[in-house]
Amino acid sequence: MPLEHGYGVLVGTLTSHERDTPDNQGRWFHVNLQVQTPAGSYRCAVDVDSAKSAIGVQWRTFGVSARDLGPVATMTPGFHFLASNPTSGAVDLIRHPAFRPRGGCLFVTAPPAWLQAIITWLAEHAWTAGDNVAAATALESVLQVGARTLVFGEPFTSGLGVHNIHQNQGDPAGSQWWDDNAIWQDGATLVLRPDGGYAVFVSKFSSQSSATDADGHPL
Repeated sequence: MPLEHGYGVLVGTLTSHERDTPDNQGRWFHVNLQVQTPAGSYRCAVDVDSAKSAIGVQWRTFGVSARDLGPVATMTPGFHFLASNPTSGAVDLIRHPAFRPRGGCLFVTAPPAWLQAIITWLAEHAWTAGDNVAAATALESVLQVGARTLVFGEPFTSGLGVHNIHQNQGDPAGSQWWDDNAIWQDGATLVLRPDGGYAVFVSKFSSQSSATDADGHPL
């Protein structure tokens, strides 16, 4: 099923960012971005750790061109709902040619189990794994106050904000997020660079698979 409250992209200008206040164990769970739009300032809570210590965070930083983004590249400031398909501008970290790990393969039907195991291993090793401080530092390396910023995720139900700014598919059976699994609804943070391209930060939890079926469930 798709995210309960919809999926889309926030377009605006980054005005500030800060890490969550550490808890009593010294962890940060989000980097909070303030993104200005004509409707006001949105708080975007980017996940850089899990509250469950047994589940680690993984991330990637890379670049994409404006052309890679399709219609999203020219959208006006504000929050725009996106259909979960390849043409709306939605992000899928497994299927989108510009967002999946470089060299990744996309199959119309599920490949044999032995080949899927190899594909999954290669995809998992394209991600960087580390603690919340390293993940937050990686995100902050792409942020630029004053720059056009695109944040993909689910809108808040109260107030201006975006969350679920991480992979939103591949959660295992039995997890509380199983029902949110779906394709073409992944979170991402993009910041416009001076050369016209975008710097990208994406994250996922180590429990999420990098190979999913048409419903976003792990293969």
